[in-house]
Amino acid sequence: MTKRFWLFAALPALLFAGLSFAQFPILDMVAGKVVQKYEQSTCEQLWVKKGQPKSPQEQEVIARLRNDPALRTEFINRVAAPIANKMFECGMIP
Repeated sequence: MTKRFWLFAALPALLFAGLSFAQFPILDMVAGKVVQKYEQSTCEQLWVKKGQPKSPQEQEVIARLRNDPALRTEFINRVAAPIANKMFECGMIP
């Protein structure tokens, strides 16, 4: 009886977790590219890129993130730590 209870209790949690990861396949790709850019760039490269205009593709992604709060939240959750760490190393944030 307790095995069935735990099975039924765990099943919705596993389904929810699976859906949350499969829900944003494009976001996975974009977030991966952003994290990779920050991890592979030197501090000097980041300072130079900071002032440059965004490409049309980047502008489109930014517009989508602005218009979809759930997508924006998921994106920030994925990229915040690596970006903040690199910015701290480069002296871009205190």
